[in-house]
Amino acid sequence: MSLLRKKKIESMTGTRATPPVLKKVLGAADLVMLGLGAMIGTGIFVLTGVGAVEAGPALALSFLLAASACGLAALCYAEFASMIPVAGSAYTYSYATLGELVAWIVGWSLIAEYGLATAAVSVGWSGYFQSLLAGFGLHLPVALTAAPGVNAAGEVTLFNLPAFLVMLGITAILALGIHESRRINNLLVLIKLVVVILVIAVGVWYVQPENYQPYAPHGFSGVLGAAALVFFAFLGFDAVSSAAEEVRCPQRDLPVGLLGSLLICALLYALVATVATGIVPFADFRGVEDPIALVFQRAGIRWMTGLVSLAAVAGMMTVILVMGYGLTRVVFAMSRDGLLPPWLSRVNRRQVPVVSTWLLGSSSALIAATIPLSALAELINMGTLLAFTIISLSVPWLRRTRPELPRAFRMPAPGLLGPLSMLICLVLMFSLDAITWLAFVIWLLLGLVFYFSYSRQHVRHDHLY
Repeated sequence: MSLLRKKKIESMTGTRATPPVLKKVLGAADLVMLGLGAMIGTGIFVLTGVGAVEAGPALALSFLLAASACGLAALCYAEFASMIPVAGSAYTYSYATLGELVAWIVGWSLIAEYGLATAAVSVGWSGYFQSLLAGFGLHLPVALTAAPGVNAAGEVTLFNLPAFLVMLGITAILALGIHESRRINNLLVLIKLVVVILVIAVGVWYVQPENYQPYAPHGFSGVLGAAALVFFAFLGFDAVSSAAEEVRCPQRDLPVGLLGSLLICALLYALVATVATGIVPFADFRGVEDPIALVFQRAGIRWMTGLVSLAAVAGMMTVILVMGYGLTRVVFAMSRDGLLPPWLSRVNRRQVPVVSTWLLGSSSALIAATIPLSALAELINMGTLLAFTIISLSVPWLRRTRPELPRAFRMPAPGLLGPLSMLICLVLMFSLDAITWLAFVIWLLLGLVFYFSYSRQHVRHDHLY
């Protein structure tokens, strides 16, 4: 039964919180910007084309449907985050409800999610950055443009230098502390928000209403299929809950940050989809990797293409920053509980876990620079969906087992919406490729070996029951 021992919620909050603790500096606006930083990345500039082929002009409905599905998980996170405002996100919540082994599996999965996300997005950023350089006639040595291998032109590549450097740069920002990190994140998010709003405001004047006929060429099945495709554009909002311990008024601000960022992102995605499919017939997006650039080429607005590239670069930097931040806070929480070595939760005089931040950031930088990530990229989705599934189960479970706990935010109808959220996540998990499941099982087995050989012997017992 020791595998199911739980963490006392009372030991996580207030004056009885387990040291070390993190500095509280974030407000509701900062949390919304963190959520937008995680969600508005390349998805809005890539998935728009893929989804349009599937759903046609009804793609806006697909985005809203996918956001609604994510919203169910967001409601679960909001209740937990306002009730247990400490670092660790889904790992911490599952430790309080389902026990230590489940919490370890969730935490270990989140390490894969956030760690691979930072590396994968760094590689994507490298491609966009090199395209921007090429626009100015500048080119890096081929050997330093990608991980070891052979590119499309048959040239040998050895090391992805831009991916390596951007990951180290973001790590340096995170090591300064959340106060400085939020300022840079907010600035970059504002840049991409301005560009996305420009895409909508400028593009709307070039919409041709006849392109909306037929509105849903493949019927509801096409809308639903596109919703499954674009669902992953909204993953990442859960990183907001990682900031819980550093929020000044978590009971009020965390639900606002989680649900507010998701709502804003959903509306922007739907509006961009409406404008894009109104300018370019949906069938013309087939095989197009830069659909928004195609939209403005058709509209004859060449100057917008450069702005879109700028927004993509800024957007990916904020994704790296928020995911890297989430990774350090999950590892911090697991280390503080004794499940990982204690030096990973040591903080400096600015209350920043600087050693673990640099270790994790440097590791992600090396992965981005040297390992082709295409085969493992879907592990990011697997880790997220597993966390969503467990949190969706945990809310109704805790409502029944600990009804007396104060809840600043209460999810409506948890007995209905919790299982529905879990079902949606399970369906999406089983839609992932077999290679993704194989990689996940291998990662999970490695984690269990570490848990039974180290974590169980070093876990802190003073806060368990």
